[in-house]
Amino acid sequence: MTAAILSSPSARSRFPGFGLSLGFTIFYLSAVVLVPLLALVLRPFEFHLQDFWTAISSPRVLASLRLSFGAAMAAAAIDTVFGFIIAWVLVRYRFPGKRLMDALIDLPFALPTAVAGISLASIYAKDGWLGRWLEPAGIHVAFTPLGVMVALTFVGLPFVVRTVQPVLRDLAPEIEEAAATLGAGRAQIFLRVLLPELLPAAITGFVLAFARALGEYGSVIFIAGNMPMRSEITPLLIMIKLEEYDYPGATAIALVFLLASFSLLLLINVLSWRRGSARTVAA
Repeated sequence: MTAAILSSPSARSRFPGFGLSLGFTIFYLSAVVLVPLLALVLRPFEFHLQDFWTAISSPRVLASLRLSFGAAMAAAAIDTVFGFIIAWVLVRYRFPGKRLMDALIDLPFALPTAVAGISLASIYAKDGWLGRWLEPAGIHVAFTPLGVMVALTFVGLPFVVRTVQPVLRDLAPEIEEAAATLGAGRAQIFLRVLLPELLPAAITGFVLAFARALGEYGSVIFIAGNMPMRSEITPLLIMIKLEEYDYPGATAIALVFLLASFSLLLLINVLSWRRGSARTVAA
């Protein structure tokens, strides 16, 4: 009923500038998002198939893709677990310094990526604050794939916390009280009452952290060491190809990276949508 009213000519007339606003929106999205992506998709078709396959199937490219996707997935999973816990603490408890801790969550947003990378490399280096204790124990962080995962975890944490926080804040305490009145224990209340409501937000935070980790560049190159076949991420390899004026190679790698990222993100969102649909039907 509401959709029919909004779609009627009389309803559209109440919102002046609808046609102009819609046209501007389509133009802006096309110019900023669609046209660059379309150019990236169509450019490899100008090359021979053999050249395209050679560019994307080299061991160096495959190693960088494995590192980028593996580290991004691991970092997003870690951020989801600990971001959920941090959001729970910030919403459910009162303690001294709570506002300061809440403000520190946004630090990776405001901090330049180069500064973040230099800071992480300095801390985890062999003579750094943490590196001097980790290195003797056989834990090498700086200039290793583990350092890549640490940097990606750092930049992705705010996405999970800021996604879960408002949902957790909006949950009425009466729901938990009602479940406790009916005899549910703390574990049952969390698993059967709270978790189903918070899980979509946690999945969304995971997807956002994963997407940010895939495209991260500045904070990673300082701590990764950038050694081919070991700690070289795909965005850095694309940049190296561009600096070598190997535009076909850079475009081919970028297209594979784009398609793989889009497919994985689409799969995660479809699984989340199916889970939400199943919950709606069950309710």
